[in-house]
Amino acid sequence: MTSNADDLVSRMMDDIDPILLDFIKTKANSFVKWDLLRFFYDNPHTTDTDENIANYAGRNVDMVTPELEDWVESGLMQKQILDKTSIYSLSTDETMRALVDQFMLACEDRHFIVRAVYHIIRGMSER
Repeated sequence: MTSNADDLVSRMMDDIDPILLDFIKTKANSFVKWDLLRFFYDNPHTTDTDENIANYAGRNVDMVTPELEDWVESGLMQKQILDKTSIYSLSTDETMRALVDQFMLACEDRHFIVRAVYHIIRGMSER
């Protein structure tokens, strides 16, 4: 592919709402997180262990726990410790929940999904 074609692809992939682009780059920056977002979008009042959340999302707990912890640090998730067990739930912050809703609604558009996947893969290659 020529550099002009690369520039065209980059411009097309960057044609995304800046708020959603930031959300993809900072909160939905892995496919595990995307699966977790789907789970919490469908089950917004879930409060559970990382092991159960991983099971519900169809993922390995060793992959889920660091992603949940990353979200705790960023404010997307809340964590409580009960009897030495970490319990996770989606943040009650309305802004965070609105971002999750906005992202998941945007995922109903296949063109958005292609752009989001592009940014996730690009971000993974930059790490």
